Amino acid sequence: MIDIGLDDMRNWFGFGVAGNFAGHLEQAGEDADFVNVSSEGSAPKGIFPWYAPGTDSFLSEFPLSTDAVVLPDQTDGPLNLQIEPEVGLACQVVWDGDTVVTLRPFALGAFNDCSIRRPGAPKISHKKNWGPASKGVAPTFFEISDLTPDGPTATLRLVCYLHSDGEEHAYGVDSPLIGYSYYGEVLLDWIVERLANQKGSADTPLEDVGALMVASGHPENVLIGIGATRYTPLGESTFLKPGDRAIVRVYDTESEASSELNQLVR
Repeated sequence: MIDIGLDDMRNWFGFGVAGNFAGHLEQAGEDADFVNVSSEGSAPKGIFPWYAPGTDSFLSEFPLSTDAVVLPDQTDGPLNLQIEPEVGLACQVVWDGDTVVTLRPFALGAFNDCSIRRPGAPKISHKKNWGPASKGVAPTFFEISDLTPDGPTATLRLVCYLHSDGEEHAYGVDSPLIGYSYYGEVLLDWIVERLANQKGSADTPLEDVGALMVASGHPENVLIGIGATRYTPLGESTFLKPGDRAIVRVYDTESEASSELNQLVR
């Protein structure tokens, strides 16, 4: 296990993978956002930014917390926030000029890609970063560089709970990491290709993430939310409220090791 402090991540770039677990987009009511996005087979829909340090946009606000979700002061609609239980993958970036040529994973841990459900939002990023403590990441990661399906992550699983009004409920379906549609080298190669070629357009919710990384000063490291798993029926229909606790855990079925995120909603 390895501890990675929030201050260490302030110069990292943050982005996510959309549609990398079968059924999640439909449960989140976001499948309609991607009607103009084509993807091959079981491939994810695309990548989206949630933290772009040094840029002149709302994405320059550092959104990560290890212990809190702070609700936005106001939104342009209902305050419907959901936990998005994910694996956060820490990678070193290898650049060739302005092009990312390789992503080298070195750690993974529990990540909450907390989202505001904003039907019709022009870009995914508009649902992702509303200021400090709008995202969650565990303070402790698994120190792992091998993501092969039969490698050291083969025994890892991802689970999510909501603690609300004195009761704990299963919020996300307990899922194996290798259950992601794209995982390991297949996922990393696909992300590198998307960073080079995904340009975004007005009729899709996607953006030119590669250009944003360049604008952020060619960051040496990235934190990638590799996709949210499926919700339980309660998770699909329940939004966060003050006083709740959002718990996301990556755990090893063959040991007691785990990466856990526990955030108080306020």
